[in-house]
Amino acid sequence: MPVQRTRPLDPPLEYDQLREEQPVTRVRFPNGSAGWLVTRFEEGSQVFSDPRMSARRPRHDTPEGEVSEAGEEAPFNPTFVMMDEPDHSLYRRLLTGRFTPKSVQKNLQPYIDRIVDEHLDAIEAGPETFDFVQAIALPIPCLVICELLGVPYEDRDGFHHATEIMMDMANSREERDRGAKWLIDYITELVAKKRATGAGEGLLAELIRVADAEGSFLTDDELIGMGVLLLFAGHDTTAAMMGLSALTLLTHPEQRQDLADNPAKIGPAVEELLRYLTIVQFGLGRVAKEDLEIGGRHIAKGELVVVAMPAANRDPRVFDNPDTPDFDRKMTRHLAFGYGVHQCLGQNIARAELKTVLPRLFARFPHLRLALPAEEVPMDTYGTNYAVKKLMVTR
Repeated sequence: MPVQRTRPLDPPLEYDQLREEQPVTRVRFPNGSAGWLVTRFEEGSQVFSDPRMSARRPRHDTPEGEVSEAGEEAPFNPTFVMMDEPDHSLYRRLLTGRFTPKSVQKNLQPYIDRIVDEHLDAIEAGPETFDFVQAIALPIPCLVICELLGVPYEDRDGFHHATEIMMDMANSREERDRGAKWLIDYITELVAKKRATGAGEGLLAELIRVADAEGSFLTDDELIGMGVLLLFAGHDTTAAMMGLSALTLLTHPEQRQDLADNPAKIGPAVEELLRYLTIVQFGLGRVAKEDLEIGGRHIAKGELVVVAMPAANRDPRVFDNPDTPDFDRKMTRHLAFGYGVHQCLGQNIARAELKTVLPRLFARFPHLRLALPAEEVPMDTYGTNYAVKKLMVTR
């Protein structure tokens, strides 16, 4: 499976040849196991939406030698993200009300507006050169997920550090499990505190009430698994996307100027950045529940099929001039959040954060620029999510 990038904002170049010549091809994944890699948009959409494909799958992006049966290596209960229908929808329905566009606009947008302005004020009062990741890209998503879940923000360093350890595939299995255990212990303790005090604010408190209801199908293990998943996925993904988006605008002056001249384009611009950057760098997998055909290739029951989402979102059959960000692109959909019933639950929160941060950042600091050459910006090439590790900029 291609993993090495030649240019920081583009997927591995090998994807281009695979997409044209072998769009569904046998590969060896980073963990050493074999399976199928899909690099085209339509075939990738089929993998995500076909009910014959199961979401219960092994981790294909772990270091070589770490092979296990689907789901068995998960250090915590993954709940609905690795369930098939109808169980998946039963659990997901517990959460969806908090993640609709209407709910995000009503309950989170005023908070996002306030904290973004506060962080921009702090930047203006601080040194001219600063790390955008530490100043904006990391704290904003952390604050938002804490607000949503009812997690104390002062614990952010702990849960973010544990997330980094768990999701860094350069770490050993033992190290990553240690990060996961920290998160499990943290959420377990937080749930116990909320139960003891009767704390009623936040999504975790709502889930506790569901779990405590007579005859509830939600177990404590599942509750804790949901809490862990929402905590690490709810901040790490958006932080990665925010840092990459800022780097993109700082290195694409035409697109940056276009957005400055036409702030109403921020919605299409965010969708285009999501397509163009597609942070899930190793793709997402599904396992065939029966023999089937994808892109003219026979997939046998039990085989792992991984959609290379960064490649599919650069498919020229679907997107004209796909390697250039175009904020005027007429786009029906992309695969940055996946597709089908398992499409990312938190996508509307991520959109709200990006649509707030990016225009306000460049409106407040119109002369913002990189403090070092773009090729020297350190990138996270081993994390589950591709990201900027540090982004030094000068206002």
